[in-house]
Amino acid sequence: MTVTREDVQRAAARIAGRVRRTPVLQVSPTLTLKLELLQHVGSFKPRGAFNRLLSAKEQGLLTGPGVVAASGGNAGLAAAYAARELGVPARIFVPVNAPAPKVTRLRTLDADVVQVGNEYAEAYEAAVVACEESGALLVHAFDQPEVVAGQGTIGLELLEDLDDDFDTVLVAVGGGGLIAGIATAIGDRAQVVAVEPELAPTLARTLAAGERVDVQVGGLAADSLGARRLGELAFGAVKAHSVQSVLVDEDAIVAARNELWHEYHLAVEHGAAVSYAALLSGAYQPADGERVVAVICGANTDPSTLG
Repeated sequence: MTVTREDVQRAAARIAGRVRRTPVLQVSPTLTLKLELLQHVGSFKPRGAFNRLLSAKEQGLLTGPGVVAASGGNAGLAAAYAARELGVPARIFVPVNAPAPKVTRLRTLDADVVQVGNEYAEAYEAAVVACEESGALLVHAFDQPEVVAGQGTIGLELLEDLDDDFDTVLVAVGGGGLIAGIATAIGDRAQVVAVEPELAPTLARTLAAGERVDVQVGGLAADSLGARRLGELAFGAVKAHSVQSVLVDEDAIVAARNELWHEYHLAVEHGAAVSYAALLSGAYQPADGERVVAVICGANTDPSTLG
């Protein structure tokens, strides 16, 4: 499986009017934040979900049983939102430890929520069985071509809104759908750098091994960046575009999340803070004059936990 820049461009046309074109915030001459936390249901995920569902609809594959998805939270919210907007039912499988605000929000989107297992991989296994039994359309959290192409529309927006005037994009990585899409869209116009929690180093371990491997994951950001294995599409994209990975520790994630709130009034989830944490902690050190974009990708958090 591969995704091309043309696939991303087709996705942009397909989902136009269904998703928000999120703004950028220039906080210094060399740092811009892409505010994808302002997307519908609080994360970038509706881009991929809408592209998956609308593409299936074009092919006559979006039928009565609706959709099934597995997620630590955000991908499920996106699938449920897209399904509701398109008038089909959604059944969402989440781990039993999924954050309560995300589970509550799923139910407000009329989704049938099934809590199973302690991490994403277990919820995904249950979702696959449900699809086989019901004939529903599976919406993968990160490893489907339509999903990756949809997420890549963020890269197209950056190129258009910043007039190619940036050198580096920092992107949080879990299963890799977001970075695969952005790297595909941006190509050789700028470098794309992955940022991962030290306690969920899925891409870093994969790059070290030279192949996709299972990784033990945990920590504050595991609800959104807790995939045990990098997606096949992401593995191909990071190799094709020479993506490097940097790691940030728990303290850096907390500090970045708090600074985003205090300095810019952005209430973000821990997984969305990792791109900024790479800069704040020095895990990624830009060269003099290097123009950096940090993608701030999710807002589904409990604001009372902000320091």
